[in-house]
Amino acid sequence: MNMKTVFTAIALSTLSVGAFAATEIQYPQGQEIGSVSASANTLDSLQAKLAAKADAAGAKTFQITSVQGDDTLHGNAILFK
Repeated sequence: MNMKTVFTAIALSTLSVGAFAATEIQYPQGQEIGSVSASANTLDSLQAKLAAKADAAGAKTFQITSVQGDDTLHGNAILFK
């Protein structure tokens, strides 16, 4: 297998995973299907954990509704279909 084929396969697999990932939104969109919560040490990792939970629940989008904490952040998000 040559390097061009390997690079193309990696690029396509990365794109296909992102195509089905839940997207964070600012305003409610669609039908609400539930909520999730998570904890993390940074805002970026908290957002990533909430996104992963939204994906696992089958949500297309999610809206982060609250974040609290100092050293450990706790966040909640509403999920939408």
